[in-house]
Amino acid sequence: MFNIGPGEIAVVFGVALLIFGPKKLPELGRSLGQGLGNFKRSLTDAQHELKTAIKESETEEQNQNKEPQA
Repeated sequence: MFNIGPGEIAVVFGVALLIFGPKKLPELGRSLGQGLGNFKRSLTDAQHELKTAIKESETEEQNQNKEPQA
């Protein structure tokens, strides 16, 4: 998707270092990592709930189709 090489990464890291300073940068990286972890966990939970709801819906539909109609 993006064609990012080591030169571009070094420039971004250098700019971040200039803006935030060497003491604040590890804290920002840690916060970013925790945020991404929470996002991935929430996404996984949402996918699991959606799959469960679809399976329940399919099961209900199959049970309704098996019942004899009057």
